[in-house]
Amino acid sequence: MDQIGSFAPIILMFVVMYFFIIRPQMNRQKKEKQFSSALKKGDRVITKSGLHGKIIDFSEKLDAVVLETGAGKITFDRSAISLEMSKKLQPSTTDKK
Repeated sequence: MDQIGSFAPIILMFVVMYFFIIRPQMNRQKKEKQFSSALKKGDRVITKSGLHGKIIDFSEKLDAVVLETGAGKITFDRSAISLEMSKKLQPSTTDKK
């Protein structure tokens, strides 16, 4: 029983790390994957590098999106679209009066 007591702080540390570090990261990745798969033509998005654009086409073979920007058409990987910044462009349902 004394041996289990000596390992309790280490076990507790791993449990805390799981709930405060690993689990939130897994949830964030899950939300980003859902966001990426829910993209559709006409959506206004912002890439992680800060480029604003409108989705005009998808390339399933490359798993990429074609964005129309002020400079022309640019192809980006789906993972380059930022969830947090793009959500700011979408109209919120709570803003309606």
